[in-house]
Amino acid sequence: MAEKFKLEQFTQLSWEGAAGAASPAIRSALELVLEKQGGGCLADEERHALANSTGADLVALLVAADTLRRDLVGNIVTYVVNRNMNFTNICFVGCKFCAFCRGPREHDTYFHSLDDMARKAKEAWDLGATEVCIQGGLPRDLPPYYYRDILRAVKAAVPQMHIHAFSPMEIIYGVELTGMPLRDYLSMLRDNGLDTLPGTAAEVLDDDVRRVLSRNKLSVAEWQDVIRTAHQCGIPSTCTLMYGHMETPDHWVRQLSLFRQIQSETGGFTEFVPLGFVHQNTLLFQQGLARTGPTMEEHLKIHALARILLAGSIRNVQVSWVKLNRGLSQLCLQAGANDYGGTLMEENISREAGAEAGEYTSPEDFQSLILEIGRIPAERNTKYSRLKIKLPEEKSLPGEEADSSRVLAAPARLETARNDKVEVVEESA
Repeated sequence: MAEKFKLEQFTQLSWEGAAGAASPAIRSALELVLEKQGGGCLADEERHALANSTGADLVALLVAADTLRRDLVGNIVTYVVNRNMNFTNICFVGCKFCAFCRGPREHDTYFHSLDDMARKAKEAWDLGATEVCIQGGLPRDLPPYYYRDILRAVKAAVPQMHIHAFSPMEIIYGVELTGMPLRDYLSMLRDNGLDTLPGTAAEVLDDDVRRVLSRNKLSVAEWQDVIRTAHQCGIPSTCTLMYGHMETPDHWVRQLSLFRQIQSETGGFTEFVPLGFVHQNTLLFQQGLARTGPTMEEHLKIHALARILLAGSIRNVQVSWVKLNRGLSQLCLQAGANDYGGTLMEENISREAGAEAGEYTSPEDFQSLILEIGRIPAERNTKYSRLKIKLPEEKSLPGEEADSSRVLAAPARLETARNDKVEVVEESA
């Protein structure tokens, strides 16, 4: 490998080229995963070695992850059209990594009414959204059944809208407010319109780290209990990891291994979402407790590591575009990821922390970003059970003939999705 090789040039390498420069141990571990098409075959020391890889070993990890992504999920990159609805920014929890929440007496607090939430959902539906993502701060004296009432208001306004709502922290708060058993509380929310649960509030699932990030946050055991119980109640969820603050790559390995274990028990995770720490406006950084967010190496490594370690378990790896710039989000898609997340009309949390990627990415922007890296854009539903291929009829991919864009949607290229019983619809963008 050339001495002045830049990390972002990994996209130009084949697996054979990258493997030739890697150390024997890293090459052997990656070859095993590629052969088995699953990450469950690795020993603990191999997982940690991959997580701590640098230089040529890291390049091999990135290239292997993208090779595996191609084998397992093909060249489709998905996204969902959705609206983010944070119903309040008032919160008593006091997470040091959060710049979104406010105390009740601050001048810029807000609390959206149920009518507001219904109106916002209807606006989103009229603009083509199929999902609303609802989370908020935790204000004191919240009416005990307020989360249920939000669901009722949104479903009354837009019965077909998928509601992806309430972090495990909010679920624990709802249980405390109502006094209901966790399983009964989740079942009540499900019966009133909760379709899927964000697997947020995970950050790093290590209680020692969590005590620094937020002393009032739910424990690792509580997070797991909420997620497992939700899955058992028929409520799928995402799973997340916040990286780039005070954690180490070994924390990543343990958390990904835990997600793999839970998935083997419940099958309820729809995707894994790495969330880069946005440091600028956070108390955690200002107090000297965190580094200045993830490096490019860390951004790429966590997406690639997830593809390798979660292979055969959690199918989809998402990039959180609000925490990445345009080019970096594309590089992460070339390091093993296959989903762009949501359009997120009205994104607030990352923006308040200092992220500069904006509050909204249109479906057309997603399609352009995906086509630029030679992949196939597809709009999905929240559970990935329906894909609408979005290829412009007159636009070709880089390096392709003008009439070849339709070839990308040929049945052979969509075989993986169809074998998984995913409904695939081919459309013009």
